[in-house]
Amino acid sequence: MKTSRPMTPKRTIVVAVLALVVGLLPAASPAADTLSPADILMIKTASSARISPDGKWIAYTVRVPRKADDEAGADYRELHVVSTRTGETRPFITGEVTINSPSWSPDGSHIAFLAKRGEKAKTQVWSIPTDGGEAFQVTHSETNVSAFRWHPDGKQIAYVATTPPTKTEKKLKDKGYGFVFYEENLKHRNLYVIPVDAGEDIDANQLTDGLTVWGFEFSPDGKSIALSASEKNLVDYRYMFEKIHILDVATEELRQLTNNPGKLGNYAFSPDGKRIAYAAAKEQWDHAVSQAYVIDVSGGDPVNLTPADFLGHINWVEWKDKKTVVYRAGEGVWNTLSTVKAEGGDRKIILHSEKTGIIFGTPTFTKNFKHFAMLGTAPDVPLEVYYWSGGKKLKRMTTLNPWLSERKLARQEVVRYPARDGREIEGILYYPIDYKEGTRYPLIVTVHGGPESHYTNGWHTRYFQPPQVLAGKGYFVFLPNYRSSTGYGIDVIRTDHLGDPAGKEFDDVADGIDYLIDQGMVDRERVGLGGGSYGGFAAAWFSSYYTEKVKAACMFVGISDLVSKRGTTDIPYEEWLVHSKDKLEDMWQLSLERSPIYHAHKSRTAVLIVGGQADPRVHPSQSLEYYRRLKMNDHPAVRLVQYPGERHGNRKQPGKADILYRLIEWYDWYVMENKPLDGPMPPLDISDSYGLELEEE
Repeated sequence: MKTSRPMTPKRTIVVAVLALVVGLLPAASPAADTLSPADILMIKTASSARISPDGKWIAYTVRVPRKADDEAGADYRELHVVSTRTGETRPFITGEVTINSPSWSPDGSHIAFLAKRGEKAKTQVWSIPTDGGEAFQVTHSETNVSAFRWHPDGKQIAYVATTPPTKTEKKLKDKGYGFVFYEENLKHRNLYVIPVDAGEDIDANQLTDGLTVWGFEFSPDGKSIALSASEKNLVDYRYMFEKIHILDVATEELRQLTNNPGKLGNYAFSPDGKRIAYAAAKEQWDHAVSQAYVIDVSGGDPVNLTPADFLGHINWVEWKDKKTVVYRAGEGVWNTLSTVKAEGGDRKIILHSEKTGIIFGTPTFTKNFKHFAMLGTAPDVPLEVYYWSGGKKLKRMTTLNPWLSERKLARQEVVRYPARDGREIEGILYYPIDYKEGTRYPLIVTVHGGPESHYTNGWHTRYFQPPQVLAGKGYFVFLPNYRSSTGYGIDVIRTDHLGDPAGKEFDDVADGIDYLIDQGMVDRERVGLGGGSYGGFAAAWFSSYYTEKVKAACMFVGISDLVSKRGTTDIPYEEWLVHSKDKLEDMWQLSLERSPIYHAHKSRTAVLIVGGQADPRVHPSQSLEYYRRLKMNDHPAVRLVQYPGERHGNRKQPGKADILYRLIEWYDWYVMENKPLDGPMPPLDISDSYGLELEEE
């Protein structure tokens, strides 16, 4: 079998950026504190970065976590701008606000954004002058606006919003007759356009009808729109059946342009408006966006610009000029920015995260391709705003958490090891603080979801994934990129993931545990494993099928029953076409045998199960099924905690705090302290950890 990369010698750890990380870390005194759970819950992160048309300013949003005693809700999001020349920062809209999708007007005089202002208000487009003044409301949609774009003339804004309910539907709902006709009475997401200064008295012009619009881009002259749409307003249809269409704004004539066989990423008009570049899957079974294409706006066959046998995934495309495409790709634990001629040919890598030490996000740039804004992260840096002008270095523009310099952070390395069939697997390894060579330490493995995702060599500490906190407590922490991760190319997906759930992909994780034990670094009797979504599937698998390898597991919104999962998820087509391969009727037995519930009676692992009660992706019944099977087999150490109102991942601060403290305590109890499964479980009530100010009874 062809390996994904040249093999490294067996039993060797590759230190990819150790010198860089050590150089970036602050000089820690003996009294320096390690990162605490409370620290995680106060980390601010940048969430978007947009360069101004003249390249002089970057508009960016900042996620600000809510405090424990705040009203339960998602992080606040503030709007700021920073000068690319002086570094001067100007707060524009701050406090208890939620600002999304900032976008400069074509002349740079305004910044438009999405916000919901008022207790019962809908999300609308707002605009604020960049030279000072109050924000004003642009749209007055009856339903939430989900996306918008400036018209090239700067005088209009187009936006996407769902068809509002009829008067009859409203009256029926008010009287208690608002029944749910599951996946039938769906409302389309429509495209509208409105003058920026229209006010409430002028209705928006609806441009589409009869299909659901997910996103769109104006042509340079504003006469046409490229929009991505599907037949139904279902997330599953967006995943698997979204196509690019061309809309003539004047005539409202719509025609389908692409027939991409699977997932669709972003797309962009060329500067002359004659071609469109887009990112998409190569085949229907391709589980993630992976290729760069160019197609004439008039139609025809697309040109694939992806390098042959590319060992990575292209996830974003744009135009450098009318003849050249620029794209971003994930390649192993790094990412790259490359250019290539629109007709095809060899690429030129213009930015590589391995050389800069910064894992960068998708950039925005000026028309002359000289000024760039992007988000970036490093092993010791959560998401911050960076500026790039084409040189060798990225310029960091923000320091949102200056107090992090006072914390002692763990050493972070890239690890490569051979799986049992010889394929090379990558991962990220965190060392225990004050690590001493020759000593065996407990290990926590954190498995990413998807599986169409991968760990880069950046910052990964957050509420369900706290490697820096765990390393500060004396654990090794391992984040494996098992073979069905992105960043390895698509061939391995077809051969080793499609139709083989929990097969070679999870064997890779087991082999990683054995590898670290064989190095003399890890105590085989003290290993824990956790993950969310597909990573939660891994947690259930390792607490049942691979139970001998793991003392404690934390399953977050995870899969336990592949049979019932296919009947309860909101992405059944995606699950079938890019994961299972066959219909359930053709793989009953395999689906059963690859389900953790089938092996639950074998479990000798302490199992913590957590998740939202309103999860549409992995139904809460998946957690309940696994809990029931474990309990009915007299498992002495299993706990199920569910969070009301939370979906596929926790957004509100109470659920984030509970999961963070609860999983750390679970690992400490059963892994670090190695307590027996048939003894007492950790305390159920951990509310004294949250930082709440509760009145004493």
